[in-house]
Amino acid sequence: MSILVQKFGGTSLQDKETRLYAIEHVQSAVREGYQVVVVVSAMGRSPSPYATDSLLALLGESRKISEKEEDLLLSCGEILSSVVFSNELQHQNLQSIAITGAKAGMITTNDFTNAKIKTIQQHNIQQLLKEYQVVVVAGFQGQTEDGEVTTIGRGGSDTSAVALGVALQADYVDIFTDVEGIMTADPQMVSSAQKRTEMSYTEICHLAYQGAKVIHPRAVELAMQENLLLRVRSTKSNDFGTLIISDEHMKKKSYDRLITGIAYMKDVVQIKIEESKEPQQIHVNVFRAMAEAGISVDFINISPNGVVYTILSKYEQLAVRILTQLDLRPTVRRNCAKVSIVGAGMSGVPGVTSKIVQSLTDENIPILQSADSHTTIWVLIEQQYLEKAVNVLHHTFRLDE
Repeated sequence: MSILVQKFGGTSLQDKETRLYAIEHVQSAVREGYQVVVVVSAMGRSPSPYATDSLLALLGESRKISEKEEDLLLSCGEILSSVVFSNELQHQNLQSIAITGAKAGMITTNDFTNAKIKTIQQHNIQQLLKEYQVVVVAGFQGQTEDGEVTTIGRGGSDTSAVALGVALQADYVDIFTDVEGIMTADPQMVSSAQKRTEMSYTEICHLAYQGAKVIHPRAVELAMQENLLLRVRSTKSNDFGTLIISDEHMKKKSYDRLITGIAYMKDVVQIKIEESKEPQQIHVNVFRAMAEAGISVDFINISPNGVVYTILSKYEQLAVRILTQLDLRPTVRRNCAKVSIVGAGMSGVPGVTSKIVQSLTDENIPILQSADSHTTIWVLIEQQYLEKAVNVLHHTFRLDE
């Protein structure tokens, strides 16, 4: 029998009503003749009592435990979710069993709280699929080769689902969420946002890395490596959603789509350092210090006299303290946002940047920094203009049609 992997996020499982929608998708897959592997996240989002952030909050601000112990706690949310969901499937006369990520064969590195999947030992889950119609797997978790419980970082349930889909040679992996599919922009910000029926791995990966929260980019990268078909669908709808396919297949289709979508990140801080003495050594010192502190830098512009880059606002105090200790005088611009315009069709096409600059300038939205690649153009703006900028760009590139 063919295998279908279905992943349900926390909002799809937060209460009995939403879980009934999820159960209908499982029932539909079983009726279609699939053996179904369901991967679940922890139920709900904070302050829901079993959400990952709620479990983490139990430790308080000052944590004395090791990351290994932290993983023991965080893995509980998905285990609870898997047992509750399996119980409700059985009440609907589906033969179901709940198992941990370890029992599903997820073998990971020993990087606790952010482990990577090394391999999946399939024998146990393959045997269970012979005995049950549905196997419900606790996502986000696995175990090391010596049996220690690990979690695989934010978005880990997406990655768990794709990894199982690859290992089991599933026909599809369905990622169920609270939107109809991948949209041209955040529908809560842009009322005219449209659903994309198809999208390439590269496009969705760029959107995910730039702030679109529908699917985790690590999961997309894994699917792309193995050419596994993904579908992003709504839990509360029978709509097909968005099919994510290879870049090659996307190119073969006759489409003239220039821009696929717009993503954004809020709460960004711009840091500028200008020094006339040994500026090249300053570049080295700054980025080495940020790396050693675990601060991810973005939007980097290096000049002969200094450097400009961005970080998330939660790291501002730490970054400024480090730079001051290096005897540097950073200029900090708070309350910024990064807007990303993504589209495989823009590669090699002149005039895209000109359109972006013109449309934002016409609306008196200052551009603080910009950068581009073959498929993405980024602009940094003041956060107060974010909603206006995203709507302007969405209209400029006719994404609402």
